[in-house]
Amino acid sequence: MSEKMYKVEIITKNRKLEDLKDGLNEIGITGMTVTQVLGCGMQKGKTQYYRGNQYKLDLLPKVKVEVVVSTIPVEQVIAVAKKVLGSSEIGSGKIFVSEIQNAIRIRTGEEGPDALS
Repeated sequence: MSEKMYKVEIITKNRKLEDLKDGLNEIGITGMTVTQVLGCGMQKGKTQYYRGNQYKLDLLPKVKVEVVVSTIPVEQVIAVAKKVLGSSEIGSGKIFVSEIQNAIRIRTGEEGPDALS
């Protein structure tokens, strides 16, 4: 297991998911996990009115896309995400990168980068 593996977690607005998937597919990423999440950052949500009553939305709906890469450079994944998701809007999202020690394909027992392909 000589190749390093990285997990890239991208949290962004729901409406950007298709653009992100297309961008990642263009660089050869076909496997990903997508989760609907709630969160808030610096903006701490927003206040809305419903039937005259004020309520605060502390947690806003977001989408989290997780990919693990070894043969595709992690810098390329980050560059694609920044290009596709980049905007001057608050709440555009975050990218988290962490090193993965091992990956195991349960069906075959393959480990490391072999388990990813």
